[in-house]
Amino acid sequence: MSATKQDLLKRIDESLDSVRPHLAADGGNVEVVDITDQGIVQIKWLGTCESCNMSAMTMRAGIEQAIKRQVAEVKGVEAINGVTA
Repeated sequence: MSATKQDLLKRIDESLDSVRPHLAADGGNVEVVDITDQGIVQIKWLGTCESCNMSAMTMRAGIEQAIKRQVAEVKGVEAINGVTA
């Protein structure tokens, strides 16, 4: 990756500003934990998002798309907590 990891994490976090109001409206939020060497962003669900059964859909339709739109280095997103299928 050409950018420093710290710069990438900052850009990823900023890219989530467009979806955070929607999460907050339902009492939730998301935190960027890390990005792997393979370009996978690891997130942590916060608040009601942690136990929401719609989190997987939210991740694909909202979180992942918002990040990939602004940070081309990202290959995917995975949650390190929350509801598992």
